[in-house]
Amino acid sequence: MTLVWSIIASFLYVEIFVVLLLVLPLRSPQQWHRFFKSRFLAMLSRQAQIYFYLLLTVLVVFLLEAIREMRKYSSNDHTHTDTHLNVEMQHSMRLFRAQRNFYISGFAIFLSLVIRRLVSLISGQAVLLAQAEASMKQAQSATTAARTLMNQQKDGDKKAETKDKPTGDGPSTDELKKKVTELEQELAKERKDKEAMKSQSESLNREYDRLTEEYSKLQKKITISSADKSD
Repeated sequence: MTLVWSIIASFLYVEIFVVLLLVLPLRSPQQWHRFFKSRFLAMLSRQAQIYFYLLLTVLVVFLLEAIREMRKYSSNDHTHTDTHLNVEMQHSMRLFRAQRNFYISGFAIFLSLVIRRLVSLISGQAVLLAQAEASMKQAQSATTAARTLMNQQKDGDKKAETKDKPTGDGPSTDELKKKVTELEQELAKERKDKEAMKSQSESLNREYDRLTEEYSKLQKKITISSADKSD
């Protein structure tokens, strides 16, 4: 294996290890999300898109080269003679290397896409879990507040019922109503007496005015009669 394909194979092994780390439940999505948002990866993420597409382009180029070699060495047909036996063995070896390179580059491209997709899914899952936890806390606080309000309302209703309910030492409701009725009757009677006294007083005033007028008339008559006698 040449140096270039050794590097690609090593990269493939690293990708397999990363996929296993992401797939196995070794860390929670929140921890992975914090790791993805760390300063080191934040510095790399600025150029990550360029590096990713550059690496993907290089892998695609080597994949196409492996496909070309596979087609080249698989189309050659040699006769089974002693002269061409070594040549056929060389072609078979080169075809095997081309197939090996094809699988290495193909799996490296596939795992690159898988790793990128896993990272996005884990980050999305971490965000959803954080939102669900916040919604759960809000729902729990709202439920607690609603229960508190319901309990306060029940306590207020009980206090109102206790306040309205007559005690054993005080008068009952029927007795209170009876007393109120008696007081109203007495008040009505007093009003009638007051009106009668008012009408009687008015009649007395009118009688007093009449007597005063008659007295004045008699006084005038007496004065006139006394004047006539003196004359």
